Amino acid sequence: MVKSVEFSGGSSLPAIGQGTWYMGEDVSQRKQEVAALQSGLDKGLRLIDTAEMYADGGAEEVVGEALQGRRDNAWLVSKVYPWNAGAVDAVDACERSLRRLKTDYLDLYLLHWRGNVPLEETLSAMEALQQSGKILRWGVSNFDSDDMAELLAEEGGYACAANQVLYHLASRGIEYDLLPDCQQLQIPLMAYCPLAQAGRLRRDLMENPILRQVAQQKSISVAQLLLAWVIRKEGVIAIPKASSVQHVAENAAALEVVLSSEDLALINQAFPPPERKMPLDVV
Repeated sequence: MVKSVEFSGGSSLPAIGQGTWYMGEDVSQRKQEVAALQSGLDKGLRLIDTAEMYADGGAEEVVGEALQGRRDNAWLVSKVYPWNAGAVDAVDACERSLRRLKTDYLDLYLLHWRGNVPLEETLSAMEALQQSGKILRWGVSNFDSDDMAELLAEEGGYACAANQVLYHLASRGIEYDLLPDCQQLQIPLMAYCPLAQAGRLRRDLMENPILRQVAQQKSISVAQLLLAWVIRKEGVIAIPKASSVQHVAENAAALEVVLSSEDLALINQAFPPPERKMPLDVV
C-alpha cells in the first residue's frame, strides 16, 4: 500500500514527492532533469516542489518544461523569498513564478523563510492570491514551533496548509515539538533534504553499518530506507531531488517499504530521538 498525505481541499498525495533544488543550474543537464521529473509524474509522484530562489528561477523553468501537456497530473509547489512577501511584492513574485512555470496557478505557495515583512502583511498577500485563483493554498517553510505559534495567532493563520522543514535521520529535532504540534493541527510537514544534503553527513548515513544492515535485510538501498523512515509518521511528505530516471524509480519504490518496530528500534539506537527542545535545523 502506497503511503499518502492529506492536504487541505481534499488533496491526497503520495508521501514522496519531487524536489528541484540545484536543478536549472547547468544547461547541459536540462534534458535529463526534465525527463526525471516527467518520469516521477509517470510513477505517481505528483508533488513537485520548487522556488524562485533555486537557480534564480531556473528550476521553475525546468519544471515548466516538464509540465507541458501534463500540468493536471502535477501538484505544484513554489516558494517566495521573504523580502518579496509583502502585499504588492508577493503578487508580483508569484506572477513571475507562474510565467516561468508556464501555468496559471500553484497548488501551494510557501513563504520560504521568515524575514522582515510582518506575517500579517504576508497573510494578506496570500489571501489575495487565493482570491484571484493564482494559488489554491498557502503555507510556510523553515518555521519552528515558536514561529508557528505566532502565525496561528494571526487572523487567518489557521489556513496554513503546510510547513516545509529540514528533516532526516541525522536531524530529528522537530520530533520533540514541531512535528507533534503540526500533526495535532493537521498541518502536513514537507521534509526537504530527507537524505541529508550532499557531503560528509550524507556519506555518514549511507555508510552507517546499522543502516546498511537493516537495508540489506529488506533488500533495499540505504537511501530507500532513509526515505521510508522519514515518511513513517503521519502527515510527513519527503521531497528528495532526483535528477535521473533511475533515481526517481528508486525513490518511488520507497513508498512501499514498511519498517517494523524492530527496524525502528535498531535505527533509534544509532540515531536517538531528541529528548529536549532543539533549534530548528536549516540548510
